[in-house]
Amino acid sequence: MKKLIVIDACMRDGESRTRRILEPLVKELGKKYEIEAIVLDGEDYQSVGRKVLAERSNGYVLEEIAEQARRIAEADRIVIAAPFWDMSFPAILKVFIENMSLFNITFKDNGTYFEGLCRCEKVLYITTRGMNVRTGDPIEAATPYIKAISALWGLGELFTVAAENLDYSTPEETDARINTAIAEGLEICKDF
Repeated sequence: MKKLIVIDACMRDGESRTRRILEPLVKELGKKYEIEAIVLDGEDYQSVGRKVLAERSNGYVLEEIAEQARRIAEADRIVIAAPFWDMSFPAILKVFIENMSLFNITFKDNGTYFEGLCRCEKVLYITTRGMNVRTGDPIEAATPYIKAISALWGLGELFTVAAENLDYSTPEETDARINTAIAEGLEICKDF
């Protein structure tokens, strides 16, 4: 069975609007993929700063970090779920990506340019935005970053499912927008 990794950066447990979209899509994808979920809570990964860079320069990477990066590199599909925070996504997702961005595991340098080493053919990014900011809007920085990492790691086509303007909607409008995003996501899942 093909493998799918879910990177869950939904910071609110029971009240996460992003997770409301994520859960039915993962259930659907579970019919055709073996799923590994990575739930980010802000405690698991160290920021990549001077200490970590010095260790990497000396050839040291924690084995559990390297093993996780290998599983990402070997995944057939990746789903990323994160709310829209500060015009992007929660910092823990960036910290996680920096930890997984390992030379000769997720990418390499061929002497003139980088080359991605991941075999993932499709990435699904699920998000909810409190403001009326659409995917592709110049102030929406999350999707361009995920596209850039996809290029670095050699990930395939990126699909985005987003529900917008949720902070300025009635509960009924919020539910309708989330249900529309779920329907859109389920449609993507058919060929994902």
